[in-house]
Amino acid sequence: MPHRSPPAWLAALLLLASASSAAGTAITEPDAIRQAALAALGAEGTGSEATVDPALRMARCGQPLQAVPTSPRTVEVRCDDAPGWRLYVPVRLRREADVVVLKTPARAGVPITADQLAVQRRDMSGEGAGFSDPAQLIGRLPRLSLPRGAALTEADLATGALLRRGDPVVLVSRAGGVEVRVAGRALGKATPGGTVSVENIGSRRVVRGRLIEEGVVEVTR
Repeated sequence: MPHRSPPAWLAALLLLASASSAAGTAITEPDAIRQAALAALGAEGTGSEATVDPALRMARCGQPLQAVPTSPRTVEVRCDDAPGWRLYVPVRLRREADVVVLKTPARAGVPITADQLAVQRRDMSGEGAGFSDPAQLIGRLPRLSLPRGAALTEADLATGALLRRGDPVVLVSRAGGVEVRVAGRALGKATPGGTVSVENIGSRRVVRGRLIEEGVVEVTR
């Protein structure tokens, strides 16, 4: 039986139906959602990653996508069409910078020297702000012992003078809103914020305290 082409009107109807079907399944490309999430955190071109399933099929949006950070690592991406949609996108941030790191371990309370320092490119995501110039760290005192390779931040360093064994201190105790200050003597060394044993000069009692400022130790027990 000879094959006959469908009438012109039927062919036009089939073409229209096909176009309508394609329009109905149009999607917003996952990459567009990814880029919107990164832009919301100012993370474009930083190597940061926004996690969007490549199999995701969100309806095509008739207007620009809106993206708002809901936490330091999550962005809400939404389409304001009616009806629209919204999606929460996790973002793994990378913040690379040339920062000062330790070439050798640093001991707590021992001044840092120039030959211990080097500058390296590091991902500082989730870390404090690093130092870019080794000169900023020479002579500073680590609060705690730090390993080789550590990228130093302000939180790692003492901000006052080191307390040494035998140094006179003011011993402060607080209870019920009453503050008492007496003379004491350090029985060890401590960096600011660190703990140390102190002898009360008057009672000869030994207590533990925290070095809260230069020459002042607050009793902790």
